[in-house]
Amino acid sequence: MTSAEQVSEVFSRRPKRADARRNYETLISAAREAFAEDGVSASLEDIARRAHVGIGTLYRHFPTRQDLFESVYVDEVEALCRTAGDLADQPPWDALVGWLHRFVRYTATKRALAEALNRDSELFRTCRTEVHAAGEPLLRRAQQAGAARADASFDDVMRLVGGITMIHFAEPGQLERVVGLALDGLRPQPPSIDQESRAVASVVSR
Repeated sequence: MTSAEQVSEVFSRRPKRADARRNYETLISAAREAFAEDGVSASLEDIARRAHVGIGTLYRHFPTRQDLFESVYVDEVEALCRTAGDLADQPPWDALVGWLHRFVRYTATKRALAEALNRDSELFRTCRTEVHAAGEPLLRRAQQAGAARADASFDDVMRLVGGITMIHFAEPGQLERVVGLALDGLRPQPPSIDQESRAVASVVSR
């Protein structure tokens, strides 16, 4: 099965009727919370209770646990990619930072599902490509506006933010603050005294 077919299969699970679609979306939200709290071993019965539906309704939408894992992950990737478009009208730096903070929330879901997701699968690779396609233009736009360092690659930024999300923070809100501090290093840096001195010396010697 190709990557496009795998993603289409996940999308095909989404019901067309409004009431069924509401149940589907509520189950996705409940599953995301349960997996974040309890990992991939979270009880499907607990997820159904959180969504205020019967276990039969859950199985109608997601016949297997793997179906639920994949649907939660693809839904989170979609939301992250939509955010890039929603932020497009904001100033370049604000748009980039806003998207990266949303990326932090995405990594929490991704990490909760790490045991269940095959990182070598076509589905996973396709979603990763979509994330890069959504976020990289925001960095490029910020760089072109002079709001972000020109020597930083998108992979640099992903590794920076992703590495921070691996740290356990006991204090609520500390993760977001630390990410903000790290992103300050992405701003263009003023020239050092040595650089200024060399520039002056170069002009004088001409």
